[in-house]
Amino acid sequence: MKRRDFMISAAGLVAGSALLPRMSFAAEGVIDWYTSSDSNILDFWTNTVKPAFEAANPGVSINLVDAGDGAGIISIAERAMAAKETGTDPQADFFESGDAELPAGAIEAGIYANIKEAGLSNYDKVNPLAIESDYSLPYRGSQVLLAYDSSKLSAADAPKNWDDLVAWIKANPGQFVYNRPDKGGSGGNFVRRAIHQANGLDPSKFTVDNYTEEFGNEALGKAWELLQDIAPSLYDNGAYSSGNTQSIQLLAQGVVTMTPVWSDQVLQAIDQGVLPADTGLVQLQDLALAGGFTRSIVIENGVNRDASLKLADFILSEEIQSAILTELGGFPGVSWDYVAPELRERFADIVPKTIPTFPGGDWSGPINDGWYRNVAPNVDRNS
Repeated sequence: MKRRDFMISAAGLVAGSALLPRMSFAAEGVIDWYTSSDSNILDFWTNTVKPAFEAANPGVSINLVDAGDGAGIISIAERAMAAKETGTDPQADFFESGDAELPAGAIEAGIYANIKEAGLSNYDKVNPLAIESDYSLPYRGSQVLLAYDSSKLSAADAPKNWDDLVAWIKANPGQFVYNRPDKGGSGGNFVRRAIHQANGLDPSKFTVDNYTEEFGNEALGKAWELLQDIAPSLYDNGAYSSGNTQSIQLLAQGVVTMTPVWSDQVLQAIDQGVLPADTGLVQLQDLALAGGFTRSIVIENGVNRDASLKLADFILSEEIQSAILTELGGFPGVSWDYVAPELRERFADIVPKTIPTFPGGDWSGPINDGWYRNVAPNVDRNS
């Protein structure tokens, strides 16, 4: 599931010019770094990572480039594949991606450095739950949590497993809301948590290529029953918010007591004063709500491969990983043991024991369509 509708504006830079072939070779000592993430990520690298890394590595600098969108990132990888075949300069060194398997054939073509075998001093700190490939580095993440009004609900009473959450929703009618699953990832992943619950709490049952209509009807049908059961107890007798931001607004206005939220978005909302500083945050401990990681990839045939690996190692440092929490509102890519102790204590209730994911692909359409048909048949999908 791609980026959410953040309260801050998404980057408005035009990517096309960034991806045009340059006439000169890449400069040695200047790491050409690309992202397709929101503007807050580019700001974080500009204001935090870049000056700290350059101060620690005299003679090396980072050229930060907004690639626009995921297609822009794929274009960079495809350019590196073409350069590998011709022995020319790929004119890129380092990029972020949510999926290290794209484009197809990139790993097999040998254009991505093997991060696991590159000798990074901090590699052993990476959260093993986040590792997807030897060729990518999970350095920041985001996961769906439950945010709640601590003036109405104490931390001791906040539900920490699915059954307790359902019991709380039914005991507090009108005080819980989630957004429509096709309108934002917080609600979408709440629905997926129901799917996991209905299927033995086993995320491995769902892969990007195992959807069939028969399996989908069986697996999703059981989840629709769970969501139908709580629907009358939701906000406004079964209403759903229109997106991630509206869910946070309803919580901020005191209209509801609890709602699913993206970790980075809610931490930003607290930091910006949209939500009170004492807003409660909790993660389900039987099986967490789904999340995901953004991964750094070093181009093997890039001019600045070695400097880029130093950068990959640097962003796993406690300084940067702690800043991901405090400045970016993200989750660390390292295990929480390697985050500053005061931050581990502050975020103790949301440290995940599991980081489940749910595939996109052929599953996305049936989940959204099935939810509207079976859980919210009176909701206008186009409204």
